[in-house]
Amino acid sequence: MKKLRFLLLPVSILVCSQEVDTLKVKELPKETELPKVQTYTLKDGSVRTYPKPKLLDFVTKLPRNFINTNKDFVAKDHAYYLGGAVAATLILLPFDQKLIDNSRELAEQWGMDKDNNYHKVGGVFKIPKDVGSALYLIGNGSTLVLLGIGFGTYGLIKNDYRAQATASGLMESLILSGVFTQTLKRITGRESPFIAEEYGHKGGAWNPFPSFSAFSKNTSNYDAMPSGHLTTFMAGITVIADNYPDAKWIKPVGYTLAGALCFQMMQSKVHWASDYPLALLMGYFIGKTISKSRYTSSEGTIGKTKYSLNFTASRQWEYNMVGVKLSF
Repeated sequence: MKKLRFLLLPVSILVCSQEVDTLKVKELPKETELPKVQTYTLKDGSVRTYPKPKLLDFVTKLPRNFINTNKDFVAKDHAYYLGGAVAATLILLPFDQKLIDNSRELAEQWGMDKDNNYHKVGGVFKIPKDVGSALYLIGNGSTLVLLGIGFGTYGLIKNDYRAQATASGLMESLILSGVFTQTLKRITGRESPFIAEEYGHKGGAWNPFPSFSAFSKNTSNYDAMPSGHLTTFMAGITVIADNYPDAKWIKPVGYTLAGALCFQMMQSKVHWASDYPLALLMGYFIGKTISKSRYTSSEGTIGKTKYSLNFTASRQWEYNMVGVKLSF
């Protein structure tokens, strides 16, 4: 019996040591998984890194991007451009009615209808009946939704994080554009041109801070300044262009369409020329802030954007024209 006890003792010690070792292994912390990322090398040699986008990024990133966009507006090195947009608005105000009349006359020469006409498909989607209506539609939120669906679908099929980030950014830009423009519209309370024409108010009347009920019942009496269509389109095209800087055709095509949209909204008496400078600036800042929040560059951050704001005046087709050129 003594030998048996002696033999069992080391066995029991071995079992105990195995149990202790097993417990120690279980208590070891698990390794933290690194976030999945994809890198893209641009033609200029810089490298961008995109983390895997999350489904609700367009919602969760929105509060911070709203704050950052506001900071950009009042940043010391941006004050000149915000001031320039305000100055451009003030300069254009006296010419608003004349520019509306001239644009309508020019559109009539080109055979363009002053109304925006559409066929509805399924009670939801609008199919434009003419070129002018198609131009007006590009500033509609549904255009960004369709573009977002396109980028998102491609990104999921190809497992392309940049395309997915672009889709998310487009959705966020639509929301953020609405927040900024609706706030300013409810502050300024400016009449749309076709309403001003009915009441005989040249240049449109201003009724700041209309009540919520008045704004909802007679929206066109108060929502001209600034242009929501132009802000939305500018924000969307900026998101796409900033994510795909190597596609050099995006900006020329996008800005040409933005100019055509501006003309269409004037000739159809939806917006005044002075509704545009702030809309352009807001759209650009919104789009740039959103796109930058979804990637990092090889330099850590994207360099400061250079702006150039110029006022232009010319005579075309027997009409005096005044314009604002914002380059970036």
